Parts: sequence; structure tokens; C-alpha cells
Amino acid sequence: MKVKLPLGVDSFQKLRTNNCYYIDKTGFIEELLEETFSVNLITRPRRFGKTLTMSMLSEFFDLRKDSRPIFEGLEITACTDLCRQWMNQWPVLFLTLKDIQGSTFEEAFDLLQFAVSSLCMEHDYLENSDQVKNADKKIFARLLNQEGTRADIKTALVVLTRMMEAHYGKPVILLINEYDVPLAKAGDNGYYEPMLNIIRSFLGMAWKTNPSLQFAVITGCLRIAKESIFTGANNFVSRSISDIWYNRYFGFSEQEVACLLQHIQPEKPLDESKALSDIKRWYNGYLFGGREVYCPWDVINHVNLLQKDPCASPSGYWKDTSHNQIIRRFIDRKDISVNDKFELLLSGNIIQESVSEDLTYDFDQSSEKNLWSILYLTGYLTQASPRLLPEHFHPKEGTTALRIPNEEVKAIFAETVAKWFTDSVTSHDRTELFQAWWSGNEEKLTQELTDILFTTISYFDYREDYYHAFTAGLFAGAGYEVTSNSEQGTGRADLLIKDRQNRRAIIIETKRSKKESLLETDCRQALEQIRQRQYAGRLLKGYRTILCYGAAFFEKKCLIKLEASEPR
Repeated sequence: MKVKLPLGVDSFQKLRTNNCYYIDKTGFIEELLEETFSVNLITRPRRFGKTLTMSMLSEFFDLRKDSRPIFEGLEITACTDLCRQWMNQWPVLFLTLKDIQGSTFEEAFDLLQFAVSSLCMEHDYLENSDQVKNADKKIFARLLNQEGTRADIKTALVVLTRMMEAHYGKPVILLINEYDVPLAKAGDNGYYEPMLNIIRSFLGMAWKTNPSLQFAVITGCLRIAKESIFTGANNFVSRSISDIWYNRYFGFSEQEVACLLQHIQPEKPLDESKALSDIKRWYNGYLFGGREVYCPWDVINHVNLLQKDPCASPSGYWKDTSHNQIIRRFIDRKDISVNDKFELLLSGNIIQESVSEDLTYDFDQSSEKNLWSILYLTGYLTQASPRLLPEHFHPKEGTTALRIPNEEVKAIFAETVAKWFTDSVTSHDRTELFQAWWSGNEEKLTQELTDILFTTISYFDYREDYYHAFTAGLFAGAGYEVTSNSEQGTGRADLLIKDRQNRRAIIIETKRSKKESLLETDCRQALEQIRQRQYAGRLLKGYRTILCYGAAFFEKKCLIKLEASEPR
């Protein structure tokens, strides 16, 4: 039988009762309670187990439940005194904000109202509690029916914790998951200020001098300190990926991944050594509090695939779930220049930047320092492990050595840059550029392509396939039929551009030169390859004009040579 992996399962109770494979992270509870602050903010990138961890806390503390069966045999149960004092002994209010998003403020606010209403439904016993004041019951009824005013929503958590304390006679443990998602989405869609106005009060009032609060645990990607959400919170602490606290509990260690591979039951024999090597290259590389970790979401998805197909290659899972517009927002900024640094990162190198945790999701007002910090804290970049630093690396004071963590994130960068290039090219008037191609103006093409290369981010370290994609992108969205590596003659032409309306075509063979002095030679070789392999042969019939180009590239330099093939 296949091992049941918790794919998409973020409920601790469901994971345990359904006998899913679980890497024990319950020791987090003990570490949390060793120095519990009134407000505990824990920031980690998305898909690193925050929601499951918060669900685990809810199951452990909630006095409405008997959680002993689902915690049986796990690390935390060895702490008998702690379990006696804390397990199922406290009222818990658990809310996740990860789905509060929309293209407009109104859409997002409606979803927030629905989330609060759902929370009220879970605690509908409060409506009939003799211990709760009638004034609070009236507010509760409006929130339950999604009829609350903005003031009701802003004060909802304060009212609910007050009602729960009155009902149970105990202060409340407040759990807020993915608290910053509404602001991240608002930043993307242009309604940051009105959403900030709501969230600042909705969350901030819940922990600022709230006598009904035992303590709060909040998770998210960033500490949005600039927006005053945490200002005034008594006894507040923030634990980010830079801190050693909790570095065992978010992400998988290599030993945990290797153990998982040993437990699965693939349909065919699995090469565990190769599988682990692939997983490490694609999903490892994050450094949290000095500890190297793998992304759990990726590992679980890929290992699940390996059970069906032991020869499956790794692919991107994180990119489909994360907030990937961050990179695009970064490179779209006209007032900062990141091209050179992005090229260094994409070629596997390290950059040194100042990193701050005093952040905001208001990208349009962000400094370059803020943007690098966001990429770091959201998992697109990671602190470079000391073992990966160059031998003569000299750290700059006040900076952090940053790198792209793995192949998956590198692919996200590359895809984003490629899309940015296409969008940039297609948004400009290319009439003169196309005229140069069709008229055979080698000199103008050489100059134009060199100029474009200079302002473009190389995302494959100047490999030949990068230049291939670059040249193809020049024709994107212009109404031409563009075929890449199409079968022509006795070989495969790099690019074929057809203008059927005017019965003309272009064949381009690209070459990457090892040094600048070889551009002329490589260009001639490209043209010779077109001739010898008869790339134009199948096109001659019916086309009035076929233009054959050799294109040689060295870093940011280009040389274009033409050889025209006349129809027979």
C-alpha cells in the first residue's frame, strides 16, 4: 500500500485521524510555552507548515476537545506536567486570513465578513450564554449574519474574546494564521490603504491591552512593523527565519526527508540516493536560523508522485501557490535598477544586501532595501550558508549574503524575467526592428539587438537557449508565425518566422560565442549550418523571399549576418 501523505491537509485533527504520514513537530508547543509572550509573531514563507502548526496548537489547547488520542505517541506527550496544565484547558479562538483576497477592496472586505461570520458560527453557543452581556450579543448577531458595520468588523476579535472569557471564566488563546495575506493582496490590487485601515484595528485592538487575552500566536510571511499593527502590544516578540527559535519546526531536515523516502511504497523500485539528490537540488537550500531546511509542500508533492512513478523528475509546486508577483513588482520599478543583481543571482552567485524586518507591502512606496528584504523573508532568496560562501568572501558590514535557494525558485525567477521581457518588448513600437529584419539590414539589427540585450536580464547565465528565447521573444505577439526548433531539411532550425500574408520567411540560427573575438566566425558557422542542412529547402516553394540569418552572441553583445535564399 502507498503511504498516505497529507497532500493539501492542513487540519491536524484530520491528518492524525486519517493516519497520514506525519513528521513530528509537536515539540514546538514546549518551546513556545517555555517563554510565551502576550503576542508571539512567527514569520515564515508560505507552504512551510504554518497552517498545520496553528491547527495543532488549536487542537492542543482548546478546552472544548479531548485531544489525547490524536497526540498519543508524539513528542509533546512526554511533557506530562505541561500537558496536564495546558492540553484542552483553555478557550481558543482560531482564525485564518489566508483566503482574504480580491481584485477590489469590496470583494476582500466581503470575504473578511464571511470569515468572521464563520468564526461566530463555530462559537454560536455565546449567543445564548447567561454570562455574556446583551450589548456584546447584539454585535455578535450582526457579525454572525454578515450585517456588521466596519466598526463591528474592526472590533470583532475584541468582542469575541471578551464574550469567551465571560462564558468560560478564563482568558482566551488567540491564534491568527497568515495575518498579512489581506495586505499582500491589497498591495497587488491597488487598495492597500483602505485594507490597512481595517486590518490595523481588527488585529491591533485584539492584543493591545486586551484583558481577555491569555496570549496570541500570529503567523505570516512578514512583520509589517511600519503599519503600527503591533504598536502598543504588551510583551510582544517576533521570531523570523533569521532567528534560531523554532528552526526545527518549520521545514524538513535532510534526515527527515531521507526517512520519508525509506517509508514510502513505490509501485516500482526507487533509487533513494538519486531521489534524495534531486529533491535536495530542487527543494532544499533554505537557511532558517542557521539550519538548512527543505520546503515541506514541495517534498510531499514530489514524494507522492514518486510512489506512482519512481523515475519522475522534480517540478515546481511552490510557484503555483505562492505570491509570485513579488518578483515582477520588483523588476517593474523604474526608479531602482536590479538587472545586474538579478543576473548574478540567476547564475548561482551571491549578492550582499541590507535586510530589514521593518517592512510594508506597499510596493510602490518601498525602498530597494525593503524589496530585497521581502524577497528574503518570503522565501525567494535565502541567507547563504557559510559552507557555500566563496573562499575569499568578505562580508560587508550591515549586509546579508543572499542567494536563490534552489532550482525551483530559480525557475520562478527565470519565468518571471522571461515574461517581463516579452511584455516589455511587445509594449514598444517594433516597426523599425521588423523592417530591419525583412530588409536584411545587418548593421541595424546588430545595433538594435545589442541595445536590447544591454537592458535585459539574462536568466540562463548567457547559455545558448537564453539567446534562442531572447531572439524568439522579439517577434512575440506581432502576428507572425514563430516556430522554435522546427524540423526543416536535414536538421532543426533554431527559429522560423513566417509571414504568410506577404509570402516571406526568416530562418535564424543562433550561436553562443565563447569570447567576443569569435562573434564573426560563429556567425559564419551559423550561416554555413543553414546551407549544409538545407533548412530553407522545404520553404522555397510558394515563398517569394526567404532570409537566412546567423546570430552570434557573447554576453551583452550581438552580431547578425544575412544570407538570402531566393525562391526557385
